[in-house]
Amino acid sequence: MKKSLRRILALFAALFVALAAGMTAAQAATNFGNAPQGAHYAQGSSEPVCTLSGLTVTCTGTQIAGVGNTNATVTLAVTSTFTGVCHNPGVNSKIVEPFTESETTTTSSVITSTKNGRLVVPAQSATGTSTADFLADFTCPNPNWTPEVTGTAISFRYSLTFAGFTQPAILITG
Repeated sequence: MKKSLRRILALFAALFVALAAGMTAAQAATNFGNAPQGAHYAQGSSEPVCTLSGLTVTCTGTQIAGVGNTNATVTLAVTSTFTGVCHNPGVNSKIVEPFTESETTTTSSVITSTKNGRLVVPAQSATGTSTADFLADFTCPNPNWTPEVTGTAISFRYSLTFAGFTQPAILITG
């Protein structure tokens, strides 16, 4: 009895975390202290904006001036987190094992500065893993058990990091 109660509590905790992650608004921060001296958004440009539609995160492009000959790497990682249970087959179809699993899809590219010291950052897009794709590859600890996804959360991390710097100049999470 004690073991099954612990499993149920773990399942509820995982569901709470997934729900809380799904309700979090995107957080954006630009820190040109992590960029070449003089870096700034070009006139008419601003911090990228990331939006989530279904499983796809799309972030707008931008332009950064004053970067000299410094290149940057832009990365967008979309994480799909699945919570669920494994059922023991039979008349009662008992829940025997809760699970929480995450899969991350990442796109990354190096952006080369132009001869005028401008970095033109194109829009970025990445798609998370669907429940059907997750279940196609997931197996419960016992191959006779059947998995059931009871919750899904999508989160993302967009970053732009200049060559020679360890921290991103732009970081957006959601």
